[in-house]
Amino acid sequence: MTSVLYDAPGPRAKRRNIILSVVFFVLLALLAWWIYKTLDDKGQLEWALWEPFTESEAWTTYLLPGLANTLKAAGLSMIIALPLGAFFGIARLSDHRWVRIPAGAVVEFFRAIPVLLLMLFANQFYSSYTDVSSEDRPLYAVVTGLVLYNASVLAEIVKAGILSLPKGQTEAAQAIGLRKGQTMTSVLLPQAVTAMLPAIVSQLVVIVKDTALGGVMIGFTELLNSRGTMAAFYATVIPSFIVVAAIYIVLNFILTSFAGWLEQRLRRSKRSTGAVLGKDDVEELNAAEVGGSYGTGAGGGFGGGI
Repeated sequence: MTSVLYDAPGPRAKRRNIILSVVFFVLLALLAWWIYKTLDDKGQLEWALWEPFTESEAWTTYLLPGLANTLKAAGLSMIIALPLGAFFGIARLSDHRWVRIPAGAVVEFFRAIPVLLLMLFANQFYSSYTDVSSEDRPLYAVVTGLVLYNASVLAEIVKAGILSLPKGQTEAAQAIGLRKGQTMTSVLLPQAVTAMLPAIVSQLVVIVKDTALGGVMIGFTELLNSRGTMAAFYATVIPSFIVVAAIYIVLNFILTSFAGWLEQRLRRSKRSTGAVLGKDDVEELNAAEVGGSYGTGAGGGFGGGI
């Protein structure tokens, strides 16, 4: 069976794919065994190093508060960056130069600066020119840096998603008399969301991971920073890294799974052609057509109706 974009593999291709798959899994198993053996030889698999993670104190004192701060910073950054990115992305498509050029300058400026540098600048700004307390300052700095950088990236994603739509969508909206704002909000954006969703989710995952930069440089007590404090107290450096990495993997997996479910739901909703008519609705429509609502009875004949 063949298609325009894909040719079904023949016998030789099938054998080659099977051989490559077997070789890959063998190499993957060897890598896993090498990692296990290395950790075992270094004494990193001893129960004494992993025992703290079975006690509630390690979680309630270090890991869970750090995870809460990570989620707080990431959540605030997402809530602010998403609408801000959509605003600048749409502004970059404006027909007015006085809107398009400044929006492009802002996006390009903040997209070119590393997010860590933005966090450091924000931390210094809040320290020197505001009354933000020293306890809240790291959170403010992390959120500010993440918002400025990721909003500019999301603006490019929104712009690319809208431009990826066929021009016929805009022309059809203009043909029925919709204004530019109505065309954007009612026609283009709803269609572009599905196309943009994978890229947006990838950027949201980046936001979650980049919260760790604030813990390394400005003392924000997020998950990775809390891991360092716990590792110094319990002397479990490698095990704590593994546990925190697993937490990040689970967190991002939940985020991407939710996004995948949302994307499928949006795609299914767009396949619908309209409301589902029941039996009574169909009978009423048929009776109306026979009685003249769509024929001669409603308008006194086709000529009279016109």
